[in-house]
Amino acid sequence: MNLLTILIFIPVVFGAIILLLPSSLRASFKYITLLATLIQFALSIWIYLDFKTGAGFGGINHEDQFQFVQKLPWIHLDLGAAGAMQIDYFVGIDGISLPLLVMTTLVMVIATVASWEINSNVKGFFALFLLLDMAVIGVFCALDFFLFYLFYELMLLPLYFLIGMWGGVRREYAAIKFFLYTLFGSVFMLLVMVGLYLSVTDPATGNHTFNIIQMMNPANYSADSIFSTAAQQTILGVPARVLGFVVLFIAFAIKVPVVPLHTWLPVAHVEAPTPVSIILAGVLLKIGGYGIIRICLGIFPEVAASGAFWLGLLGVVSILYGALNALAQRDLKRMIAYSSVSHMGFVLLGIASQTAEGISGAVLQMISHGFLSSMLFYLVGVVYNRVHDRDIYNFRGLGSIMPKYTAFVMIAFFASLGLPGFSAFVAEAFTLAGTFKSSTTNGLLPYWMAIGGSIGILLSAAYFLWTLQRMFFGQTLLKGGEVWRTALTDINMREALTLVPLAVMALALGIFPSLVLDIANGSVLALVEFLKK
Repeated sequence: MNLLTILIFIPVVFGAIILLLPSSLRASFKYITLLATLIQFALSIWIYLDFKTGAGFGGINHEDQFQFVQKLPWIHLDLGAAGAMQIDYFVGIDGISLPLLVMTTLVMVIATVASWEINSNVKGFFALFLLLDMAVIGVFCALDFFLFYLFYELMLLPLYFLIGMWGGVRREYAAIKFFLYTLFGSVFMLLVMVGLYLSVTDPATGNHTFNIIQMMNPANYSADSIFSTAAQQTILGVPARVLGFVVLFIAFAIKVPVVPLHTWLPVAHVEAPTPVSIILAGVLLKIGGYGIIRICLGIFPEVAASGAFWLGLLGVVSILYGALNALAQRDLKRMIAYSSVSHMGFVLLGIASQTAEGISGAVLQMISHGFLSSMLFYLVGVVYNRVHDRDIYNFRGLGSIMPKYTAFVMIAFFASLGLPGFSAFVAEAFTLAGTFKSSTTNGLLPYWMAIGGSIGILLSAAYFLWTLQRMFFGQTLLKGGEVWRTALTDINMREALTLVPLAVMALALGIFPSLVLDIANGSVLALVEFLKK
């Protein structure tokens, strides 16, 4: 069986086992889930080591440029004289999706360990957790738009219940807001997907197709189809391809999230339990960035080029707006949520540059932020589980009573603000280099956008260092007094073993960014050349 297929459906098998076991064995459910995620992580490493790089493996619109491909007939409908409707189970990866796949499997292991604190309806929690695991892995592997959409939508259901049932005081509000925002983008994405299907013909069969790679080739579009580059049809007075790009971009921008479509994120993060916050920040936001690269740029390259200024502007606004909001927060978890808005703005800025440096920086930023945001939210969960409070001003001098915890917080904070030697520094440097280069080579972005991104880095240093000074330095002063001092024990062995891999990855990618860049390079260069045509 194909390795990607095994990777995708491992969680379903283990989830079914959990559902079949009696509730009297509830203590074993977390270990079963941990085993599933560890097998996934090991398998993703195997795929990473077996992935071929170099010339000939960086294609963007040819099926033979993707690796670990499996293509099987899935849904077949005979339409008589009109041909047939064929939907394939079609999976494969390239240098852009593989690093995200490996990052996702590690983050899911971390989220599983963070789920140790869940003690109500354990069977339901871990069954939904594993269903979500399958969906996010499937999104990064799917090369058929119908299959991609199926996995993309499937994420909504478990996340809705994981937030709504195991979240905080306002969990129902947060779950509904998240669901409605995401569903809003997805519904219109469905319309564009159908339009693309009716526009594209598979040259091998002569039938319409949902094949994403075929959709990237303008030669496969019927001359009179709605999304044909030759027909230049309009919808409500707007060019159809421009409208299609905008609709798909909005759907993915909600996930990123891009300002002003970000308002669901702080609420969802604050109310979600720690493992769900880890998945939201570590994985879900990256699906938005990946969708913009794979779908928006891949299928509508000329629209992406003409609208690059506006994409870059949204990226800069997200960087600055997210950073300024983070600076104003007193809830630690909410501050980190807004920092995610700011850091993911660099992803959009790098993509908008349409340079090899910018897109490579965007990919590395997604990987870096995946590890660092997971580490940050886990650290917030450590304190919250002990005293059920996250207000920055209710803590002071934690460094003297929780020295090991403080050390991990300092690593996460300094890595996130872009200190040289850590992954975020390389990612943001590449993104800004790509933005500067864009202004001189393809003329898509002005210089001042890079300056705006640099100011965002300065602001991130301000809110992280200010938080560090307020919470961890000075004379110990806790709102809960001696009760809190007793409860705030330093991190235990399980928590340390969870945090160490994330810290190591942040450092490793800062010293050896080639672990990601060498894998992604061929696909990024092919995408840049494709965008120039």
